[in-house]
Amino acid sequence: MDARVMILSLVTGLIVGFLFSALKLPLPAPSVFSGILGIIGIWLGGVVFHWISRLWQ
Repeated sequence: MDARVMILSLVTGLIVGFLFSALKLPLPAPSVFSGILGIIGIWLGGVVFHWISRLWQ
């Protein structure tokens, strides 16, 4: 993944978090631990899919 994309994602997240907090809105994110597990699950699902698709070729 391009480092520029990761930096833009981080900056966008910071801006959204700041704006939501300034407007006293609930943050549009799950709790920290479940959010991290969800991200890891999505990544692992993609890895498993590519691994299985290589086996079928």
